[in-house]
Amino acid sequence: MPDPAPQRPIPAATLIIFRDAFGPPELLMVERAKAMAFAGGAMVFPGGRIDPEDHALAALHPTFADAPARIAAIRETIEEAGLAIGLTPRPSPDILADLRRKLHDGVAFGRALDEAGLVLDLARLTPFARWLPAHRHMRIFDTLFFLARAPGGEATVDHTENVRLTWTTARALLDEADASRATIIYPTRRNLERLALFASFDEAVIHAHAHPIRPVTPFMEMRDGVEHLCIPDDLGYPVTAQPMTEVLRG
Repeated sequence: MPDPAPQRPIPAATLIIFRDAFGPPELLMVERAKAMAFAGGAMVFPGGRIDPEDHALAALHPTFADAPARIAAIRETIEEAGLAIGLTPRPSPDILADLRRKLHDGVAFGRALDEAGLVLDLARLTPFARWLPAHRHMRIFDTLFFLARAPGGEATVDHTENVRLTWTTARALLDEADASRATIIYPTRRNLERLALFASFDEAVIHAHAHPIRPVTPFMEMRDGVEHLCIPDDLGYPVTAQPMTEVLRG
């Protein structure tokens, strides 16, 4: 019997949040609950699925072809980390807490924004990458990654899909994973290796603008007799292959 075709990709969006530090910038990472079907127990960037409401709100922002993804990234970051990125005016802690509570209760994002007197500023996000795996037997996400500066305020975990959050440099988290003290899946590793190149948020933005946003679809290839999972070598990633025996795909 032939292998089944890959599943239909689920549109998603992720936000890579930079915070200035002494030395390399820190990134906000959340640890997925072990019970989650996708990337359970792994450290990931805040993000999630693009909902129908995100598409409805996108109609108000025709300048951005990727508006649904930008809106989803902003919404998910509020839900998962309690940070207001891409909102004008900057909400007070009480207004932000009320907005987050409404989202958790299922209130539509657009309605919650209107009630809080807030509008979206999608230009605060910079497109960084798009990952679109094509493996079989697993859930597939078509994920747009964006860069943004931390807005200030304290990030707090939602204790639903995620169990903790932390600010860390890209290099430090890679070292933790190599020491088996943290779990990261293949796309997160490749993105952390790329992010470790930058000494500042501005450097990351310049680099992002210099490379096309093209779907990154990993593929298998034999190299020196060893099967590797590879990605294209012209999208800004310093490491483009990893032995399959070392790969965690989610």
